[in-house]
Amino acid sequence: MPPGDRRCDLTERNPIAAGVGLALVSALAFGLTIPVLGWAGAGVGPFTSAALLYLGACGAAVLLGVVVRDAGAPLSRASVPPLLVISLAGAAIAPALLAWGLQRTGPVTGGLLLNLEAVWTAVLAWLVFREHLGGRVALALGLMVVAGGVLALRETGDARLHPLGVAAIAGATLAWAIDNTASRRLAEQRPLSVIAAKGALGALVTVPLALASHEPWPEGWRIAALLAAGATGYGASLRLYLLAQRRIGAARTGSVFALAPFIGAALGLAMRPEQAGWATGAAAVLFAAGVALHLSERHGHRHRHEHVEHEHPHRHDDGHHTHSHPEPVAGEHSHPHTHEPVEHSHEHGPDVHHAHSH
Repeated sequence: MPPGDRRCDLTERNPIAAGVGLALVSALAFGLTIPVLGWAGAGVGPFTSAALLYLGACGAAVLLGVVVRDAGAPLSRASVPPLLVISLAGAAIAPALLAWGLQRTGPVTGGLLLNLEAVWTAVLAWLVFREHLGGRVALALGLMVVAGGVLALRETGDARLHPLGVAAIAGATLAWAIDNTASRRLAEQRPLSVIAAKGALGALVTVPLALASHEPWPEGWRIAALLAAGATGYGASLRLYLLAQRRIGAARTGSVFALAPFIGAALGLAMRPEQAGWATGAAAVLFAAGVALHLSERHGHRHRHEHVEHEHPHRHDDGHHTHSHPEPVAGEHSHPHTHEPVEHSHEHGPDVHHAHSH
């Protein structure tokens, strides 16, 4: 075997499928909260709703952090810029643009345009992280975007085209894509710490906006329901989303997460099945095809790792982390460590060790 060459016995694993599975459960956790938001958030202002959702996520992360220790690097000074970006883009700019745009476009056009978020996320992931997509992922992304469009067309009413409204909703999807991309910078940190920080910053942004908008404070049961929805849809879902990003990057995670609105719509249709029709079935088939393409993706080739010193969650059975510890360590853990140059071939996803070009 040539010097610096090491073969990884990882042929039985499909790291991409594992990440896709996490993204699917993340979409499920978020999708389950959509009917709750429609029920408990009726008549509640958008910024008040967002503030309660963020507070629910922050509170759940803090409480869970007392008994659970996530593997990951601690938040540091370098974590501040991406946290500020996701708080500003995802908590303030995107909701405001969406609310303004929907008032001028109607639900059909608005629903169709919201599918741009997955596209923007894929584009930004390629521009910022040089994530390799390939034809299979591009096809999966396209199928899921079309599925979302078909689902939006199921809604009744006139689709009005207002240029400024269209631009506002497109801007909202871009802001959420920026949120998704910045979150990738935090995926190697402890997820519960990221959720607590994002929830606290999100609340700090939305509470003043709610007060400035003179939104009325909701009744007690609505507050409790929105806090619970935040713990699930913004807390548990985000934790799984970050874990997925560790394994499959921003683009694939964003593509799979496009399933979340369909899950919410499916729950609504389960309660009112008479509203189901051909469009719902067609969207389900397209989403299923997109997910199948993601789950069946396999990517492996010969590649080289250069010398690097960094910290991130890792295991010692992944073929890349062969350093020793004074005491035996099992499972995923995080600490600063060094990698020597190595060249090898195995299946991999666009994780922290495989951001190479193709």
